Amino acid sequence: MVANMSRMNVIDWLLDSDPAIRWQVMRDLLDADPEEVEAERARVATEGWGAQILAAQDPDGRWSGGTFSPEWISTMDALHTLYLFGLDPNSEEARKAIAPVHEAARWEYDNDLRFWQGEVEPCINGRVVAIGAYFGQDVKGIVDRLLTEQMADGGWNCEQERGSTRGSFDTTLNVLEGLLEYERQTGADRALTEARERGEEYLLQRHLLHRLSDGEIGQKRWLYVGFPNKWFYDIVRVLDYFRAARPKPDDRMTEGLDIVNSKRLPDGRWPLDHAYHDQLLVDFGDREGEPSRWITLRGMRILRWAGRLEEAPAASAASAP
Repeated sequence: MVANMSRMNVIDWLLDSDPAIRWQVMRDLLDADPEEVEAERARVATEGWGAQILAAQDPDGRWSGGTFSPEWISTMDALHTLYLFGLDPNSEEARKAIAPVHEAARWEYDNDLRFWQGEVEPCINGRVVAIGAYFGQDVKGIVDRLLTEQMADGGWNCEQERGSTRGSFDTTLNVLEGLLEYERQTGADRALTEARERGEEYLLQRHLLHRLSDGEIGQKRWLYVGFPNKWFYDIVRVLDYFRAARPKPDDRMTEGLDIVNSKRLPDGRWPLDHAYHDQLLVDFGDREGEPSRWITLRGMRILRWAGRLEEAPAASAASAP
Protein backbone atom coordinates (compact mmCIF):
# COMPACT_ATOMS: atom_id res chain seq x y z
CA MET A 1 0.00 0.00 0.00
CA VAL A 2 1.36 3.41 -0.94
CA ALA A 3 1.76 5.73 2.07
CA ASN A 4 0.70 9.37 1.93
CA MET A 5 -0.91 9.10 -1.50
CA SER A 6 -1.90 12.59 -2.65
CA ARG A 7 -5.53 13.48 -3.31
CA MET A 8 -4.91 13.60 -7.06
CA ASN A 9 -3.16 10.24 -6.96
CA VAL A 10 -6.23 8.78 -5.25
CA ILE A 11 -8.39 10.28 -7.97
CA ASP A 12 -6.08 8.83 -10.63
CA TRP A 13 -6.51 5.45 -8.95
CA LEU A 14 -10.28 5.87 -9.06
CA LEU A 15 -10.15 6.86 -12.72
CA ASP A 16 -8.10 3.77 -13.50
CA SER A 17 -11.24 1.73 -13.17
CA ASP A 18 -14.64 1.06 -14.71
CA PRO A 19 -16.85 3.64 -16.47
CA ALA A 20 -19.41 3.22 -13.65
CA ILE A 21 -16.90 4.75 -11.26
CA ARG A 22 -15.10 7.07 -13.67
CA TRP A 23 -18.12 9.15 -14.66
CA GLN A 24 -19.11 9.69 -11.02
CA VAL A 25 -15.56 10.74 -10.12
CA MET A 26 -15.65 13.21 -13.01
CA ARG A 27 -19.00 14.64 -11.87
CA ASP A 28 -18.63 14.57 -8.08
CA LEU A 29 -14.90 15.14 -7.50
CA LEU A 30 -13.58 16.90 -10.59
CA ASP A 31 -16.53 19.05 -11.71
CA ALA A 32 -15.76 17.97 -15.26
CA ASP A 33 -17.53 19.35 -18.30
CA PRO A 34 -21.06 17.85 -18.36
CA GLU A 35 -20.63 16.65 -21.94
CA GLU A 36 -17.48 14.77 -20.98
CA VAL A 37 -19.25 13.28 -17.97
CA GLU A 38 -22.16 12.09 -20.11
CA ALA A 39 -19.81 10.62 -22.70
CA GLU A 40 -18.13 8.59 -20.00
CA ARG A 41 -21.44 7.60 -18.47
CA ALA A 42 -22.64 6.30 -21.85
CA ARG A 43 -19.86 3.71 -21.73
CA VAL A 44 -21.52 1.98 -18.75
CA ALA A 45 -23.92 0.29 -21.19
CA THR A 46 -21.25 -1.10 -23.48
CA GLU A 47 -18.10 -1.64 -21.42
CA GLY A 48 -17.01 -3.21 -18.16
CA TRP A 49 -19.29 -4.05 -15.28
CA GLY A 50 -22.46 -2.54 -16.71
CA ALA A 51 -22.10 -4.44 -19.97
CA GLN A 52 -21.39 -7.65 -18.03
CA ILE A 53 -24.59 -7.36 -16.00
CA LEU A 54 -26.65 -6.55 -19.08
CA ALA A 55 -25.17 -9.56 -20.86
CA ALA A 56 -26.10 -11.80 -17.92
CA GLN A 57 -29.84 -11.16 -18.36
CA ASP A 58 -31.83 -14.33 -18.95
CA PRO A 59 -33.76 -14.76 -22.23
CA ASP A 60 -37.04 -14.25 -20.35
CA GLY A 61 -35.91 -10.88 -18.99
CA ARG A 62 -34.93 -11.88 -15.47
CA TRP A 63 -31.50 -12.43 -13.97
CA SER A 64 -30.40 -15.73 -12.41
CA GLY A 65 -33.91 -17.12 -12.83
CA GLY A 66 -35.51 -15.15 -10.01
CA THR A 67 -36.89 -11.82 -8.86
CA PHE A 68 -35.67 -11.36 -5.27
CA SER A 69 -33.80 -14.65 -5.07
CA PRO A 70 -31.11 -15.87 -5.45
CA GLU A 71 -29.89 -12.96 -3.37
CA TRP A 72 -27.19 -10.66 -4.75
CA ILE A 73 -27.53 -12.01 -8.32
CA SER A 74 -31.31 -11.82 -8.84
CA THR A 75 -33.31 -9.44 -11.04
CA MET A 76 -33.77 -7.06 -8.11
CA ASP A 77 -30.06 -6.93 -7.37
CA ALA A 78 -29.01 -6.66 -11.01
CA LEU A 79 -31.31 -3.70 -11.63
CA HIS A 80 -30.34 -1.96 -8.40
CA THR A 81 -26.67 -2.33 -9.28
CA LEU A 82 -27.27 -0.88 -12.76
CA TYR A 83 -29.07 2.01 -11.07
CA LEU A 84 -26.06 2.61 -8.79
CA PHE A 85 -23.80 2.44 -11.84
CA GLY A 86 -25.84 5.22 -13.43
CA LEU A 87 -26.71 3.30 -16.59
CA ASP A 88 -28.30 5.87 -18.90
CA PRO A 89 -32.04 5.05 -18.74
CA ASN A 90 -32.51 6.45 -22.24
CA SER A 91 -29.90 4.20 -23.80
CA GLU A 92 -31.02 1.46 -26.14
CA GLU A 93 -29.38 -1.10 -23.86
CA ALA A 94 -31.33 0.09 -20.82
CA ARG A 95 -34.67 0.19 -22.62
CA LYS A 96 -34.13 -3.30 -23.98
CA ALA A 97 -33.21 -4.66 -20.54
CA ILE A 98 -36.13 -2.99 -18.74
CA ALA A 99 -38.87 -3.82 -21.27
CA PRO A 100 -39.59 -7.45 -20.23
CA VAL A 101 -39.02 -7.08 -16.49
CA HIS A 102 -42.54 -6.13 -15.33
CA GLU A 103 -44.19 -9.24 -16.74
CA ALA A 104 -41.30 -11.68 -16.39
CA ALA A 105 -40.19 -10.89 -12.83
CA ARG A 106 -43.03 -11.91 -10.52
CA TRP A 107 -42.41 -11.60 -6.81
CA GLU A 108 -41.75 -14.85 -4.99
CA TYR A 109 -44.02 -13.60 -2.19
CA ASP A 110 -47.01 -13.57 -4.57
CA ASN A 111 -46.65 -14.66 -8.18
CA ASP A 112 -49.56 -12.41 -9.16
CA LEU A 113 -47.52 -9.32 -8.24
CA ARG A 114 -45.55 -7.95 -11.17
CA PHE A 115 -42.21 -6.28 -10.61
CA TRP A 116 -43.21 -2.60 -10.73
CA GLN A 117 -46.18 -3.28 -8.46
CA GLY A 118 -43.70 -3.95 -5.71
CA GLU A 119 -43.68 -6.43 -2.87
CA VAL A 120 -45.03 -6.01 0.68
CA GLU A 121 -41.93 -5.01 2.64
CA PRO A 122 -40.99 -1.32 2.52
CA CYS A 123 -37.26 -2.10 2.65
CA ILE A 124 -37.71 -3.88 -0.70
CA ASN A 125 -40.23 -1.43 -2.09
CA GLY A 126 -37.99 1.55 -1.40
CA ARG A 127 -35.39 0.12 -3.73
CA VAL A 128 -37.99 -0.81 -6.34
CA VAL A 129 -39.18 2.82 -6.31
CA ALA A 130 -35.62 4.07 -6.79
CA ILE A 131 -34.99 1.68 -9.68
CA GLY A 132 -38.37 2.22 -11.31
CA ALA A 133 -38.34 6.01 -11.05
CA TYR A 134 -34.83 6.15 -12.47
CA PHE A 135 -35.69 3.91 -15.41
CA GLY A 136 -38.96 5.70 -16.16
CA GLN A 137 -41.42 3.09 -14.87
CA ASP A 138 -44.75 3.70 -13.16
CA VAL A 139 -44.16 3.07 -9.46
CA LYS A 140 -46.70 5.56 -8.10
CA GLY A 141 -48.71 2.74 -6.56
CA ILE A 142 -45.74 1.71 -4.45
CA VAL A 143 -45.06 5.32 -3.45
CA ASP A 144 -48.66 5.79 -2.34
CA ARG A 145 -48.41 2.63 -0.26
CA LEU A 146 -45.14 3.74 1.36
CA LEU A 147 -46.70 7.04 2.38
CA THR A 148 -49.44 5.17 4.25
CA GLU A 149 -46.87 2.95 5.97
CA GLN A 150 -44.79 5.71 7.58
CA MET A 151 -44.80 5.20 11.33
CA ALA A 152 -45.57 7.71 14.06
CA ASP A 153 -41.86 8.30 14.76
CA GLY A 154 -41.24 9.17 11.09
CA GLY A 155 -39.49 5.95 10.12
CA TRP A 156 -40.48 2.81 8.26
CA ASN A 157 -40.08 -0.80 9.32
CA CYS A 158 -40.34 -4.10 7.44
CA GLU A 159 -41.58 -5.67 10.67
CA GLN A 160 -44.69 -3.49 10.76
CA GLU A 161 -46.96 -6.29 9.61
CA ARG A 162 -45.56 -8.41 12.44
CA GLY A 163 -46.43 -5.86 15.10
CA SER A 164 -43.53 -3.41 15.19
CA THR A 165 -44.52 0.15 16.08
CA ARG A 166 -41.10 1.81 15.69
CA GLY A 167 -39.05 2.73 12.68
CA SER A 168 -35.96 0.87 11.52
CA PHE A 169 -32.73 2.55 10.39
CA ASP A 170 -32.26 0.05 7.56
CA THR A 171 -35.80 0.22 6.21
CA THR A 172 -36.08 3.98 6.60
CA LEU A 173 -32.94 4.60 4.54
CA ASN A 174 -34.10 2.25 1.77
CA VAL A 175 -37.41 4.11 1.58
CA LEU A 176 -35.78 7.54 1.67
CA GLU A 177 -33.50 6.66 -1.23
CA GLY A 178 -36.52 5.61 -3.26
CA LEU A 179 -38.59 8.68 -2.43
CA LEU A 180 -35.71 11.01 -3.26
CA GLU A 181 -35.21 9.41 -6.67
CA TYR A 182 -38.95 9.54 -7.32
CA GLU A 183 -39.00 13.26 -6.52
CA ARG A 184 -36.07 13.84 -8.84
CA GLN A 185 -37.79 12.15 -11.73
CA THR A 186 -41.41 13.24 -11.24
CA GLY A 187 -41.10 16.61 -9.52
CA ALA A 188 -41.81 17.87 -6.02
CA ASP A 189 -44.99 16.83 -4.28
CA ARG A 190 -45.87 18.32 -0.90
CA ALA A 191 -47.04 15.12 0.77
CA LEU A 192 -44.09 13.18 -0.57
CA THR A 193 -41.55 15.81 0.42
CA GLU A 194 -43.01 16.11 3.90
CA ALA A 195 -42.88 12.33 4.37
CA ARG A 196 -39.28 12.21 3.20
CA GLU A 197 -38.27 15.07 5.50
CA ARG A 198 -39.96 13.33 8.44
CA GLY A 199 -38.00 10.21 7.61
CA GLU A 200 -34.77 12.20 7.49
CA GLU A 201 -35.61 13.73 10.85
CA TYR A 202 -36.10 10.24 12.29
CA LEU A 203 -32.45 9.49 11.47
CA LEU A 204 -31.11 12.90 12.43
CA GLN A 205 -32.80 12.87 15.84
CA ARG A 206 -30.73 9.75 16.45
CA HIS A 207 -27.54 11.33 15.05
CA LEU A 208 -27.61 8.62 12.33
CA LEU A 209 -26.48 5.90 14.75
CA HIS A 210 -27.99 6.07 18.24
CA ARG A 211 -31.08 4.72 19.94
CA LEU A 212 -33.22 7.35 21.61
CA SER A 213 -33.84 5.07 24.58
CA ASP A 214 -30.27 4.83 25.89
CA GLY A 215 -28.07 6.74 23.43
CA GLU A 216 -26.15 3.62 22.43
CA ILE A 217 -25.30 2.74 18.83
CA GLY A 218 -28.17 0.53 17.70
CA GLN A 219 -26.11 -2.04 15.81
CA LYS A 220 -22.33 -2.14 15.47
CA ARG A 221 -22.68 -3.35 11.89
CA TRP A 222 -23.79 0.17 10.95
CA LEU A 223 -20.12 1.11 11.34
CA TYR A 224 -18.91 -1.63 8.96
CA VAL A 225 -18.96 -0.06 5.52
CA GLY A 226 -19.80 -2.27 2.55
CA PHE A 227 -20.75 -2.17 -1.11
CA PRO A 228 -23.12 -3.18 -2.52
CA ASN A 229 -25.40 -2.76 0.49
CA LYS A 230 -28.67 -4.42 -0.54
CA TRP A 231 -30.90 -3.39 2.41
CA PHE A 232 -28.07 -2.96 4.91
CA TYR A 233 -27.58 0.44 6.55
CA ASP A 234 -24.13 1.85 7.19
CA ILE A 235 -22.71 5.26 8.04
CA VAL A 236 -21.26 5.91 4.58
CA ARG A 237 -24.45 4.90 2.80
CA VAL A 238 -26.65 7.19 4.91
CA LEU A 239 -24.30 10.15 4.56
CA ASP A 240 -24.13 9.61 0.81
CA TYR A 241 -27.92 9.81 0.83
CA PHE A 242 -27.88 13.13 2.69
CA ARG A 243 -25.19 14.43 0.33
CA ALA A 244 -27.60 13.79 -2.53
CA ALA A 245 -30.61 15.18 -0.65
CA ARG A 246 -29.27 18.36 0.96
CA PRO A 247 -27.01 21.25 -0.01
CA LYS A 248 -25.01 21.04 3.23
CA PRO A 249 -24.71 18.87 6.34
CA ASP A 250 -26.71 19.18 9.53
CA ASP A 251 -24.81 19.52 12.83
CA ARG A 252 -26.27 16.19 13.90
CA MET A 253 -24.20 14.50 11.19
CA THR A 254 -20.89 15.54 12.79
CA GLU A 255 -20.20 12.26 14.56
CA GLY A 256 -20.94 10.33 11.39
CA LEU A 257 -18.65 12.56 9.35
CA ASP A 258 -15.91 12.07 11.94
CA ILE A 259 -16.29 8.31 11.62
CA VAL A 260 -16.15 8.43 7.82
CA ASN A 261 -13.02 10.57 8.04
CA SER A 262 -11.45 8.17 10.55
CA LYS A 263 -11.93 5.27 8.16
CA ARG A 264 -9.53 6.77 5.64
CA LEU A 265 -6.28 4.86 5.36
CA PRO A 266 -3.00 6.78 5.66
CA ASP A 267 -2.73 6.78 1.86
CA GLY A 268 -6.09 8.57 1.51
CA ARG A 269 -8.21 5.64 0.38
CA TRP A 270 -11.01 3.83 2.20
CA PRO A 271 -11.14 0.06 2.79
CA LEU A 272 -14.04 -2.32 2.36
CA ASP A 273 -14.95 -3.17 5.96
CA HIS A 274 -17.38 -5.94 5.16
CA ALA A 275 -18.60 -7.78 2.08
CA TYR A 276 -22.20 -8.76 2.77
CA HIS A 277 -22.47 -10.81 -0.40
CA ASP A 278 -21.43 -14.37 -1.15
CA GLN A 279 -21.27 -13.73 -4.88
CA LEU A 280 -22.03 -10.94 -7.34
CA LEU A 281 -22.71 -10.76 -11.05
CA VAL A 282 -19.41 -8.87 -11.46
CA ASP A 283 -16.15 -8.77 -9.53
CA PHE A 284 -15.37 -5.26 -8.29
CA GLY A 285 -11.93 -6.37 -7.20
CA ASP A 286 -12.70 -5.39 -3.59
CA ARG A 287 -11.54 -7.52 -0.69
CA GLU A 288 -12.32 -6.99 2.97
CA GLY A 289 -9.72 -4.82 4.66
CA GLU A 290 -8.27 -3.60 1.36
CA PRO A 291 -8.86 -0.30 -0.46
CA SER A 292 -12.20 -0.16 -2.23
CA ARG A 293 -12.87 2.17 -5.12
CA TRP A 294 -16.61 2.29 -4.37
CA ILE A 295 -16.10 3.18 -0.72
CA THR A 296 -13.35 5.66 -1.59
CA LEU A 297 -15.58 7.39 -4.15
CA ARG A 298 -18.38 7.68 -1.63
CA GLY A 299 -16.08 8.74 1.21
CA MET A 300 -14.42 11.46 -0.86
CA ARG A 301 -17.62 12.96 -2.18
CA ILE A 302 -19.20 12.95 1.28
CA LEU A 303 -16.26 14.80 2.81
CA ARG A 304 -16.08 17.17 -0.14
CA TRP A 305 -19.77 17.99 0.32
CA ALA A 306 -19.08 18.60 4.01
CA GLY A 307 -16.03 20.78 3.25
CA ARG A 308 -13.77 18.31 5.05
CA LEU A 309 -11.93 16.51 2.27
CA GLU A 310 -8.61 18.22 3.03
CA GLU A 311 -8.63 17.12 6.67
CA ALA A 312 -6.20 14.43 7.75
CA PRO A 313 -7.79 11.10 8.69
CA ALA A 314 -8.87 11.17 12.32
CA ALA A 315 -8.57 8.22 14.70
CA SER A 316 -11.82 6.98 16.20
CA ALA A 317 -12.40 3.93 18.32
CA ALA A 318 -15.96 3.75 17.02
CA SER A 319 -14.83 3.34 13.45
CA ALA A 320 -12.92 0.10 13.84
CA PRO A 321 -14.84 -3.00 12.78
